[in-house]
Amino acid sequence: MTSPTPISAPTPEAGAEAGAEAGASSPVSPVLAEVVRSGFVEGRHRGSLVVLAADGSVEWSLGEVTTPVFPRSTNKPMQAAAVLRAGLELSGERLALAAASHSGEPFHLDLVRSMLAEHGLTAEQLQTPADLPLDPEEAEAYLAAGRVRDRLTMNCSGKHTAMLAACARNGWPLDSYLDQAHPLQQLVAEGVRGASGEDVAHIGTDGCGAPLLSLSLTGLARAFRYFVLAEPGSPERRVADAMRAHPEYVAGTRRPDTWLMQALPGTLAKMGAEAVQALALPDGRALAFKVDDGAGRALGPVLGRTLRLMGVDAAVLSRLEDAPLFGGGVRVGEIRAAF
Repeated sequence: MTSPTPISAPTPEAGAEAGAEAGASSPVSPVLAEVVRSGFVEGRHRGSLVVLAADGSVEWSLGEVTTPVFPRSTNKPMQAAAVLRAGLELSGERLALAAASHSGEPFHLDLVRSMLAEHGLTAEQLQTPADLPLDPEEAEAYLAAGRVRDRLTMNCSGKHTAMLAACARNGWPLDSYLDQAHPLQQLVAEGVRGASGEDVAHIGTDGCGAPLLSLSLTGLARAFRYFVLAEPGSPERRVADAMRAHPEYVAGTRRPDTWLMQALPGTLAKMGAEAVQALALPDGRALAFKVDDGAGRALGPVLGRTLRLMGVDAAVLSRLEDAPLFGGGVRVGEIRAAF
């Protein structure tokens, strides 16, 4: 592990100690975040993290960053690029929504409905599982209005709509658009390999039902770097530009990815389920990490600390890092980065 500029790189001492306790028969991930309640560390979140320099080399890392993980929704930019390669014409908010894990706010759902209608599709053709809005406040309002779980409300409905539209354009089967052997999914796999520079070691099924292609954290960071540095007009650059221009459609008004892309112009950021995060800065520096236990509450503190170590100085980082713990309705602690 080498040192980033301008701050010295952290050392995974906690992970090394845990490995010794376990007999060092298998590596134990370093602690990325601590749960501190009333001044007492009551829990720890372990994981792995990689930071790339502007030239794409590994600047520094913590934990194991070369073995496959499931990137979950951080693969969505690559899936969105595939629908463009299939000839689907999307731009602006529509293209951002195709790469989204949207919050289920009214403007998200309205645009999904519009996209379905524009391409002669219906919500019944979506193969997303019925779900509530991803944002807790939106879910409460949705239920209070007497609504029930719906395929369209699921956070991946924009991506699935774009996939169906690409299939309709090409005369490809609509009922099997999620099959690994489907022409569209083959385009996705080709794009993942090209952007990451890695072969796909494992294929699973994501929460939305789409094929889930594994990457190492290093490969994931390189893919995000590839998107921000791609040639203008290329599918990858078009996706990156749409996401950065319309970040509220990528996530939502109360989501960290949106805050980051609004506050740091040119930055591409996307989170995934099970506490995965990838990000690329406009100069080609990039990062990716995964919290082993899938605790999303650790994402903000770990991401904020990593960006500070990379030399980023912006007010939005304090907003990201603020992860309070409450007792009796009063703030009594926090989740904080541990490196």
